[in-house]
Amino acid sequence: MSTLNLGILAHVDAGKTSLTERLLHTAGVIDEIGSVDDGNTQTDSLALERQRGITIKSAVVSFAVDDVTVNLIDTPGHPDFIAEVERVLSVLDGAVLVVSAVEGVQAQTRVLMRTLRRLRIPTLVFVNKIDRRGAAYEPVLRALAEKLTPAIVPMGRADGLGTRASAFRPYGPGDAAFTERLADVIADHDDAFLAAYVDEEAPISYGRLRDGLAAQVRRGLVHPVYFGSAVDGVGVDALTAGIRELLPPAGGDPDGPVAGTVFKVERGPAGEKIAYVRLFSGTVRVRDLLRFGRPGGRAGGAADEEGKVTAISVFEQGAAERRDEVVAGRIGKLWGLGEVRIGDAVGEPDSDPGGDPGPGHFFAPPALESVVVPTRPADKGALHIALGQLAEQDPLINLRQDDVRQEVLVSLYGEVQKEVIQATLADDFGIDVAFRETTTVCVERPLATGEAVEIKGKDINPFLATIGLRVDPAPVDSGVEFRLEIELGSLPFSFIRAIEETVHDTLRQGLYGWQVTDCVVTLTRSGYSPRQSHAHAVFDKSMSSTSGDFRNLTPLVLVAALRESGCGVYEPMHRFELEIPADAFGPVLPVLTSLGAVPYAPETRGAVCLVSGAIPAARVHELERRLPTLTHGEGVLECAFDHYRPVQGAIPVRSRADHNPLNRKEYLLKVVRRAGGSR
Repeated sequence: MSTLNLGILAHVDAGKTSLTERLLHTAGVIDEIGSVDDGNTQTDSLALERQRGITIKSAVVSFAVDDVTVNLIDTPGHPDFIAEVERVLSVLDGAVLVVSAVEGVQAQTRVLMRTLRRLRIPTLVFVNKIDRRGAAYEPVLRALAEKLTPAIVPMGRADGLGTRASAFRPYGPGDAAFTERLADVIADHDDAFLAAYVDEEAPISYGRLRDGLAAQVRRGLVHPVYFGSAVDGVGVDALTAGIRELLPPAGGDPDGPVAGTVFKVERGPAGEKIAYVRLFSGTVRVRDLLRFGRPGGRAGGAADEEGKVTAISVFEQGAAERRDEVVAGRIGKLWGLGEVRIGDAVGEPDSDPGGDPGPGHFFAPPALESVVVPTRPADKGALHIALGQLAEQDPLINLRQDDVRQEVLVSLYGEVQKEVIQATLADDFGIDVAFRETTTVCVERPLATGEAVEIKGKDINPFLATIGLRVDPAPVDSGVEFRLEIELGSLPFSFIRAIEETVHDTLRQGLYGWQVTDCVVTLTRSGYSPRQSHAHAVFDKSMSSTSGDFRNLTPLVLVAALRESGCGVYEPMHRFELEIPADAFGPVLPVLTSLGAVPYAPETRGAVCLVSGAIPAARVHELERRLPTLTHGEGVLECAFDHYRPVQGAIPVRSRADHNPLNRKEYLLKVVRRAGGSR
């Protein structure tokens, strides 16, 4: 059997978990369909998910469609848990984007579809809840075409909308308008098809049209649209057939070199780590010694750690079953990799997985952070350990220790995530905590080119190392790139690796304490003392350069280069869509302005006014708080991260760690003290 790794994505409350239940029931995996409201669904297994009725962690289940094993990954819909969606995207062969027929296209829907299209992930659209009052057909199709992509193909007609008698009638070869739409969409992306469509006297066969549609879908160019109701099963058979026919099965050579990616890590009953791995190539067996590590995050290749696989489970017919091996194309749960982390590449450093297995950064990083304070001071140590384990499962929590104030901070996407972390710490670790006021996480970007150099043996440089670094601004959203401008072979590779790793670590806090991004750091000069010893003696590190010399010196040089280049501080901006009564626009507009929002021209539809624009992330919560009063409880606000803009007014300064030196003398003294007085 072939394998298809399928993601279910949606805005919160669109019904994707209900769709997962229905797909499992249709495939015969479960006898009864669980309910999100009753807290008995297959994929919402956490107690907190059952209590809240929302998906917090991605979950994997499996079912068979004819000769295809579908590994279905249910993802969170709430924007506070977008990090879970990000990690899943790197392992998908295809996706189903669920849209509500009542609420239509939401802000989060647009964010998801934009990312799916950018990554060329083959995607079907399922418009759910056609049995609910207020469900629409034509308006939803228009919204899909206008707000998501014009390259959509309705695969059938929805009837009886808003009633229990709702139905979905798939189109067939006898529907002339459908076949014409298919031909037009395929011709937009296929010149050979267009030529045949224009030149051939006989009409193109329906089979050829379906083949052309499948080819376009698998390239991520066209998106079929199905309507239905996950609760009643309407339209699900047609969607299942579309999944089987139109989405591409997983590839990969089971006999090739091992290559995969870790997209989820959880703890077992005994506290052991369990890694969820999508294998792109090769075969992993129990007792194999497996290499893994961060792709691109460490110099010298993808794999820096090794672990012996002690057990393997693969997903079959709704559950994870113990097996002796997992092969290319499949998803496996692996035990025994004690140091594994989310985003790690699995396999040989030089192996080619046939795609990009790295997690990437498809969505914006968290824009908020808050200090976590234990209710009982005695829990301070236990809190740090517990948060460390949560950060293993969600790296974008970005646990940060403020050494100056002796505080622990976590990064957040929103207030709901804060409540979930608080409940998880109480339920799973027995630690009651409180959060300080949420603050905005800014970023820094270099404003110009800056250079600095420290030379071995000069200017009381206590390290046996010479380092010159240049910092150049880079395009927005390009991240951080490290380059070499020194002659290859002039510096041992281990020292280059130490410099690169320390550059990335140092840039976590720039001149104002925020992470520095969108820059290129170039190593322009280097020098070292070769390995030496006194006559007839062993290696003497007081005479020879070590990696520690370069790790200690790099922050000093890099921060000096940043000070020469200068850094601008940028705050996150959210794109908002606001639906309010038309008579509330007058009171709402000055409030938007006072909060620093930039509203665009409003659109009036009868008694409803639609306002969109951009607003500082720091002011979103205040707008949410004031909106009910301004709109008599009828206002609906949707927000999603959009971009960073230069901070207006006073520049916010974040406390800095002592390893990023703003004062050269103080930094050198601290390093020497840590070394016990030696160089």
